[in-house]
Amino acid sequence: MIGAGIFAALGPAAAAAGSGLLIGLAIAAVVAYCNATSSARLAARYPQSGGTYVYGRERLGAFWGYLAGWSFVVGKTASCAAMALTVGAYVWPAHAGAVAVAAVVALTAVNYRGVQKSAALTRAIVGVVLGVLAAVVVTCLSSDRADVARLSFGADITVGGVLQAGGLLFFAFAGYARIATLGEEVRDPARTIPRAIPLALGITLAVYAAVAVAALTVLGVDDLGASVAPLTDAVRAAGVPGLVPVVQVGAAVAALGSLLALVLGVSRTTLAMARDRHLPHVLAAVHPRFGVPHRAELAVAAVVVVVAATVDVRGAIGFSSFGVLLYYAIANAAAWTLNPDEGRPPRLIPLLGVAGCVVLAFALPLVSVVSGAAVVAGGALLYGVRRALSSAGGAWRDGV
Repeated sequence: MIGAGIFAALGPAAAAAGSGLLIGLAIAAVVAYCNATSSARLAARYPQSGGTYVYGRERLGAFWGYLAGWSFVVGKTASCAAMALTVGAYVWPAHAGAVAVAAVVALTAVNYRGVQKSAALTRAIVGVVLGVLAAVVVTCLSSDRADVARLSFGADITVGGVLQAGGLLFFAFAGYARIATLGEEVRDPARTIPRAIPLALGITLAVYAAVAVAALTVLGVDDLGASVAPLTDAVRAAGVPGLVPVVQVGAAVAALGSLLALVLGVSRTTLAMARDRHLPHVLAAVHPRFGVPHRAELAVAAVVVVVAATVDVRGAIGFSSFGVLLYYAIANAAAWTLNPDEGRPPRLIPLLGVAGCVVLAFALPLVSVVSGAAVVAGGALLYGVRRALSSAGGAWRDGV
């Protein structure tokens, strides 16, 4: 969770919420907690890969599983583009799109050969990112230019703006549900996972709140909302321009690490859906030498390259959040159907999770809602057409 999202999402969230930015952050954290808890209970019941693609299918029916998988693929593909554009925004802002495309091509080549982000590399990336974020917080809060008055709530706060910020900041919490999928890999999962989820979310929320407060004290809401690389602008405003290259390196490391894992995850879900013929079956191929779903990886990379070359990071974040929020709405709905003997969470959690996901999804910027809804509807239409053709083919064979 502590990765590139905090480097990218603060700007658009501040533009939406104004001085209500921290309220939006708290809302995003609450919805993330509900989603992660529901996912954890479902993962304990269905310990297999696929996430809500599996949970929705098993608890709600084939269509809802498909829709969850489709929303995940399109949402996380946009996340890949957002991560790549974050690299560009911090490393070479004048040519962010070109840098983003180069990053996607390079990491696809790495993934193609079966190189994955190991636990050791993950710890190293998190260590670097935490070090950079700590430097940003200390620099900003100790600066003579810091003004705590910039944290006060003003008349610019609106319910719609705060909810939109919550939806955008939800993007920065991506990754928490991976804890829920580790039931077969940890000791005493029934005890460990329910404790790990709130602890991880609590730590992440504390880090994000500290960074948001630090950036607000030196930039103010308006400048923070206008920034595409808010943390470099924050240390520059704090009067320490020498720290800018360090922040740039930290953002690049965080974004590239996230992108490596995202491309891998999206391509694997694409592989699973292709095997079930919910996506073109040609994407179900596995490389005979490297053992990776190479066609799925290349297809995902091609789409990410197009998105990264044609939209900005704010548009990518909004579209990504829309798809992923719908994915988790289905996860919460699936968790609601669990029986007490199946480890059902307290009823309030999936109920609040569904409501929170839907509200935040439709509070996102209008272009994100319209484009996201159109793509999700297109996926649903494809499902219906495929089912109709399959039924017609079966009827024709029966008649013959």
